Amino acid sequence: MTETVTPAAATSAVKARGRRVPIRRRVPTRTPHQAVRPGTRLGGPLAALPWALPAFAFVGVLLVYPFFRSVYGSFFEDNGFTSSYTGIDNYTRLADDPIFGRSLLNTLMWVAGTLLLPVLLGLLIAVATHRTRFGGAARLIIVLPFAISTAATAVLWNFMLTSDGAVNQFLRSVGLDSWAQTWLLEWPQNTLALIVASTWQATGINVVLFAIGLRAIPRDIVEAAQLDGASGWRMFRYITLPQLRAVTVVVVGMAVVNSLKAFDMIWILTKGGPSRSSETLALTMYRETFRLFHVGYGSAIALVLTVIVVVSSWAYLRHQMPDTGWAKS
Repeated sequence: MTETVTPAAATSAVKARGRRVPIRRRVPTRTPHQAVRPGTRLGGPLAALPWALPAFAFVGVLLVYPFFRSVYGSFFEDNGFTSSYTGIDNYTRLADDPIFGRSLLNTLMWVAGTLLLPVLLGLLIAVATHRTRFGGAARLIIVLPFAISTAATAVLWNFMLTSDGAVNQFLRSVGLDSWAQTWLLEWPQNTLALIVASTWQATGINVVLFAIGLRAIPRDIVEAAQLDGASGWRMFRYITLPQLRAVTVVVVGMAVVNSLKAFDMIWILTKGGPSRSSETLALTMYRETFRLFHVGYGSAIALVLTVIVVVSSWAYLRHQMPDTGWAKS
């Protein structure tokens, strides 16, 4: 066992013997985790698996299992009490069901209206109020409806669009009696009125997203375009729109998905009526499954809606991002 020599003792020894004595310092011992060889250390690709398992379980219980359960249930005639295998009868029934055809048409109208109104208006308002004196106040006023819940928005528009509502009363007060309509009682104007009500609420978030995209455009690109003589429409067409491409992908993707699953606005205003004329696929699926207890048929409608959402989203993203590896897969 080697005796440790302190500096003071070494100095005394040097003076006593007239020669240099090496000073031996204590070497720190290795901690237990440092003594483990790298090959046996915990880590690697599976190190985060215990932390990810709760998320996987959550997604599996709430998303994956219901999806495959709906696929399985679509091949059965199930009224909640008895169940019998029917094969693809529920899917062939879709082709002969006029209510499903009307719901599909209304859903397509919602998609077109959502793209033409909230997205286009959001882009135009964001560009018009960008770097203007009162642009912030104007955007705040437009964004406020988005802070209101969809249920409150539907109640407000129900007050306006009923036969003796605020809109018809205003038209009659200014002498435009012929313009007064039963806005929510006839197709297709009931679906169009619902789209307008949804536009009033949804435009605000699109304005915010496009405003963020406009602020992210590099200033030097705009100044270079101005030096080249670009202004007005040419600036918007060749500079602003290409720079907003990433934001536009997000906005359009959100708009398409939200329009395909539109439910609460329609249910509160019309409940899909009259005579189920304003139903969309989401509302038809809900009514068939939970109101009429046609669980198998409702599952078939839900699967059709899921396929439409996935295919439309994939096709749009593939078209907008053709150079990415994900889009080519």
